[in-house]
Amino acid sequence: MIRVHDEGGLEGGLRLVVLDRADKANALTAAMLADLAAAVETAEGFAALVVTGAGKVFSAGADLQGMAEGLGDAPEWGRLTAALDGFRGLSVAALNGTLAGGAFGMALACDLRVCVPGAEFFYPVMKRGYLPQPSDPKRLAALVGPSRARMILLAGARIGAAEALGWGLVDRVADDALAAARALCADALAAGAHGARIKALF
Repeated sequence: MIRVHDEGGLEGGLRLVVLDRADKANALTAAMLADLAAAVETAEGFAALVVTGAGKVFSAGADLQGMAEGLGDAPEWGRLTAALDGFRGLSVAALNGTLAGGAFGMALACDLRVCVPGAEFFYPVMKRGYLPQPSDPKRLAALVGPSRARMILLAGARIGAAEALGWGLVDRVADDALAAARALCADALAAGAHGARIKALF
């Protein structure tokens, strides 16, 4: 349910990671989280990493049956976001559609986020009685500010692409999110290892 495409080779190339469970709105299972984490952990040496989804939804969040079986406490969530946070190159979430629930974590842990105009953003932990992943509130607040982070997590706000751009949750809105993500990676791919040295300054 995860596809990995390597372009340009291990040293200085691009790794494209695709959530491929479109029939279930790319809802995340424990196996998918483990595969995603492994795909990022083994991307050492790549200059850029892009995460996107198949179909019209980036991810509906955690698989609900999995949540009923304890998926919310699975260590794979933290493993994935830690791997993305530690990636030395440029990481971009190409949000081909709606981003919901636990899927926020991987998008928030990327350096940049691009979405299509029809994307929506919501994190219904209040409504469903779950807790967000521990690192998500702080990462979200760092992007949009504490009040807006509370609007999403506590007030259950559902926002569209234009509002997400205005808030700073996404960095660009484009009809083709993957093409826009590739364009953002162009300089990093041309620079190779030099990009990692610049990123280390942040």
